[in-house]
Parts: sequence; structure tokens; C-alpha cells
Amino acid sequence: MFRRKSEAAEPAVIDTTKPEGKGRPTPTRKEAEAAARARAKAPHDRRAAAAAQRAARTEGSAKMRQALRTGDDRFLPTRDKGAVRRFVRDYVDTKVTFAEFALPLVVVCFLPSFFAPADFLRILNNILIVMIVVIGLNLVVLRFGLGRELARRFPDTPTRGLTWYMSSRALQLRWIRAPKTQRRVGEKLPDTYR
Repeated sequence: MFRRKSEAAEPAVIDTTKPEGKGRPTPTRKEAEAAARARAKAPHDRRAAAAAQRAARTEGSAKMRQALRTGDDRFLPTRDKGAVRRFVRDYVDTKVTFAEFALPLVVVCFLPSFFAPADFLRILNNILIVMIVVIGLNLVVLRFGLGRELARRFPDTPTRGLTWYMSSRALQLRWIRAPKTQRRVGEKLPDTYR
């Protein structure tokens, strides 16, 4: 079972195309240590390097804040970049959704809970449950409409993550959305977003 085969082994072929050696002389110890020190050497002025890095970060943040106000696609955060994301933002901004009134309604229903009687609290709880159901239905309807528009305008583009993006934008109050709204309610959207 574990015996060697009696077949004769073929003679090994030596590859002579590979040149021998590495094609350069080996560096001396002194040269190798000098090269290692040069690679590991820190910048001479750490304060100047830190200040330059801080200035670059400040400038990038300022450009990003300005882009969140104007919608400039070059400096937007990665999650907001691209024609598809811009279309999703515009689509949500042109619709009046019940979801954007959710936060004020929750606050209005929550404040009386500190001093209201038990019967009134049950009514508030029922209002909150109905509100959650209506918001869920509203987001489902909004997503189906968005899916139709995305299939028409961007037929070959993947839509992964767009439902969450649409929902998170629809749940925000219109005046605190970032990037800022660029379209009015009811405005007709252009056919091309490339």
C-alpha cells in the first residue's frame, strides 16, 4: 500500500533560462542600515506636519459642509454621492410624506404623558400605534413609486441600500435634511440624472 512505485523516474529538466544571481551586488551592512534609517526617519518638524494635516482636514470639512448646503456632488460624503442618490433625494423631497411629521407628533404625544390621566395615556398610545402603521404604509408606497422610477431612469444600476437611504431622508424634517433639499414639493423631476 505504501510502497514506492517501481516505475523509473524521469530525469529532471534544468531550466537554464533563469539568470543566476539577483543582478546587483549585495549592499554592505553600512549601506543597508543607512537605507533603513532613511525609511524610518520621521519628518523633521512634527508640529508643522500636524498643522498642515489639521489645515487640510479643516479645508476638507468646510468643502463638505458647503456641498451639503449646495448639493455639489464632488465634495459630498460617500453615502450621498452619485446620480442615483441625488435622484432618490429629489424624489423624496418632491413628495409630501406623513413620515416627516412623525418626530413632531411623537413629541406632542410624549409630553402630556408626564401629567395626563391613565385614560388619556391609552388614547395617546393608540394614536402612536396608528401613526407608526401609517408611516410604515407611507414608506412602502413611497418605496414602490421610487422603485418604478429607478427602473425607468436607471435600468442597469444596482439599488442596494436605497430603501434605507430613502426612508432615513423621508423621516427627517424637511428643513433639517442634509444635503439640503434642492427641489420644491410637487416639482417635476428631469428624465436624465447622469
